[in-house]
Amino acid sequence: MRYILILCLSLGSHLAFAQSQAEVLTAVERMRQAMLAEDAETLAKLTSKDLSYGHSAGTIENQEQFLAEFASKNVDYQRWDMSGLEVRFYGKELAIVRHEVIGEILSNGNLNTLNLGLMMVWVIEDGKWKLLARQSFRKP
Repeated sequence: MRYILILCLSLGSHLAFAQSQAEVLTAVERMRQAMLAEDAETLAKLTSKDLSYGHSAGTIENQEQFLAEFASKNVDYQRWDMSGLEVRFYGKELAIVRHEVIGEILSNGNLNTLNLGLMMVWVIEDGKWKLLARQSFRKP
C-alpha cells in the first residue's frame, strides 16, 4: 500500500510539472506571436509590471518602455525563430527559459538580422505566467 501511495504522489508531481511546463511554453509562444503582430495589448498581459527587459545592445526597458516600442510601430519584428528551448523550474511559481533566436527586425528603414541567445524569467502573477525579466546576448 505504501508503494502505491508513493507511486501516486510521484505520478501526480510529474503531471503537475508537465502541465506547468506546457503553460510556460504556451506563454513563450504567445509572446513570440504578439511581438510579430506588434500586439501591445497581449504583450501587456504577458509581462509583469516589474518587467526588466534587456536587449543585446545593452539597453534595459521597464514594462512601460517595452510596450511603447510596440505601440509606436517604429520597430517591426519580421521574423523570430526560436530553437533549443529549455525550461527549468524553481518552486512552483518561477521558471527560467533559455533559448536561441534568429530574428529579423525592421527599424528606421533598416532590416537587422539577429543571432541571439536569451534567458527569460517567468513568474506566476495573478494566477498566470508572466515575463519578469529577459536578457539577450549576441551570438558570434
